[in-house]
Amino acid sequence: MGGPRFPAAMAAHINEHFHPAAPVQAEDIITASGLTAIHELVGYSLADPGDGILVSRPVYGRFELDFGNTSGLRMVYADMDGIDPCSPAAVAKYQERLDASTAEGIPIKAVLIVNPNNPLGRAYPADTLRALMAFCETNKIHLISDEVYGLSTYSLDDGHDVPFTSVLSFDSTNLLDKDRLHVLYGMSKDFAAAGLRLGSLITRNRSLRKAVACNMRFHNPSGMSVSIGTAILEDREFVASFVRLSQERLRDSHLHTAKVLDAAGVKYERGNAGFFVFIDLAPWLEHAEPGQNREFVLAQKLLEAGVGLHPCEEHAEKEGQFRLVFSQDRETLQEGLRR
Repeated sequence: MGGPRFPAAMAAHINEHFHPAAPVQAEDIITASGLTAIHELVGYSLADPGDGILVSRPVYGRFELDFGNTSGLRMVYADMDGIDPCSPAAVAKYQERLDASTAEGIPIKAVLIVNPNNPLGRAYPADTLRALMAFCETNKIHLISDEVYGLSTYSLDDGHDVPFTSVLSFDSTNLLDKDRLHVLYGMSKDFAAAGLRLGSLITRNRSLRKAVACNMRFHNPSGMSVSIGTAILEDREFVASFVRLSQERLRDSHLHTAKVLDAAGVKYERGNAGFFVFIDLAPWLEHAEPGQNREFVLAQKLLEAGVGLHPCEEHAEKEGQFRLVFSQDRETLQEGLRR
């Protein structure tokens, strides 16, 4: 589960960059072979097969597999009906869907958010996080905040920047029972190190940590990954330099991508986080034969031109929405956008 050094190094990293209200301790952290494994382990531990995890949409599409394949949980999607999913007003939509799900016989055990949001590329404002925490306390359910993009934020100086705020930064005493607040973090995004397969659960819930630990036999990270991850995190000067450079390059790539999309008349969600933009290709959807999906038809045409955009991945409420990743070298990015 990471040995003694990695949890200590991860705790120091979180304390320095996520500014928790109370310092995270090494004992608060359990590390597995990636966040996919952590999702499964947390699902096993918090709920029973057939229970629901409440999410807004659009959202990372593989949660269905992570929480569903083995744990048997259902992702319950709260439609926003035009409301910004990152705004406090979205909480009313969560309540509507929770009530409907309960009436359908699917008990909701947790709300799951990705902060900053994937695929919208925006961090949740502090007011929204407080409202979500209060919502979870009222309904006696857990709040799981996947903060894997926490340091992949940047300023666009356009008046719309939303800084990243971790749920750990709040004194949750009067907001949400600390035993029902959990953060997920890994090295795959902020450190561009998906191949390390290191994902961590950060929680002060001892019972949850114990339950997850009981199933770690099949999900332990490799010793080599732990050694590399520890060396990275313990070099705090390197981490600060790497994060700063990453944010600068993400900002430049975002600005370039936005300029090309604006010139082409392609609408997209405004944001200042992540390495992607959520674009609207609905005007380019064409007629599909019976049994075909129009997004898949468009995606196939793009693929034939050497551009890979995955259709229907983010469970968007309206057709034609795609996540465009821009974290490529400039030459590759320019050619992909041209095509």
